[in-house]
Amino acid sequence: MNKGLYELIRLFRENLGLFLSISFGIFMFVLFFQPFPLERLDFNNRLLFVAGLGAIVFLFLVLVRIISPWLIQNSRRNSHEPVLLSFLGGFIIFTLNAVAFAFYLRYVGLVDISFHLMFRVVLICIAPPVILRVCDNIKQLKQQSESLVREKQSLLKRIEKYEEDYLNKSIEFVSEGSSESLNLMVADVVCIKSADNYVEVVYREGDGFNRTLLRNTLKNIEQQISPYSYFVRCHRTCIVNTHHIDKLEWSYHNHWLALKDYDDKIPVSRQYLLKIREILAG
Repeated sequence: MNKGLYELIRLFRENLGLFLSISFGIFMFVLFFQPFPLERLDFNNRLLFVAGLGAIVFLFLVLVRIISPWLIQNSRRNSHEPVLLSFLGGFIIFTLNAVAFAFYLRYVGLVDISFHLMFRVVLICIAPPVILRVCDNIKQLKQQSESLVREKQSLLKRIEKYEEDYLNKSIEFVSEGSSESLNLMVADVVCIKSADNYVEVVYREGDGFNRTLLRNTLKNIEQQISPYSYFVRCHRTCIVNTHHIDKLEWSYHNHWLALKDYDDKIPVSRQYLLKIREILAG
């Protein structure tokens, strides 16, 4: 199928329902509110006459919004600029409809043209371009929204990949005097607890958990892991990996963290409660 013809059919499919709705709305408005004196016509002829007004609106909508842009676009195949500005097309539709209505009323309906009648014509003919303008704005907002959703999904995928790469980094825990060390993946470390002159590193190993004691202070360990943003202090005796946090729980004045697949409760002191809530909310 010719590309130009395919484009024309696409334009008809996209706009036909809207144009028919606008034309039918004009037909129903004129039929029920009778803004024009049509007493000379019987009911059947009046029905046909009013249908003619709807047909005029439909004809100019198709001509201005589909046929003209299609013809102009075909003559400017290498140009991707908009053919008709929305407000210019609306003005043309309004003008053509107003003039056509006046001639139709005068020479087909045999209605005497007066200032008040033309005022009514103007009010009726301004409705189609206003409706089109609103629909264009809604369509544009919808396209912008879909574009933002796609952009958000793309950013989320990048963030997920970054987080995955970050969690797969190796981290080294070194004891005081560097006599011992423990190398783990960031994602495997669950929490680090203070145990007198030692720290207890809890980490995943296979389907379970393991613990290793290192002679060091929690403060020194906190400095060692400071480049890794997943670790946060939640209590004076504990540092937790936010990757493993399931939820924040509380009872009376006590707060604690429930970790994924880990039975022990991790205490949260008031000093760090606000920070933990901000991390979980984000």
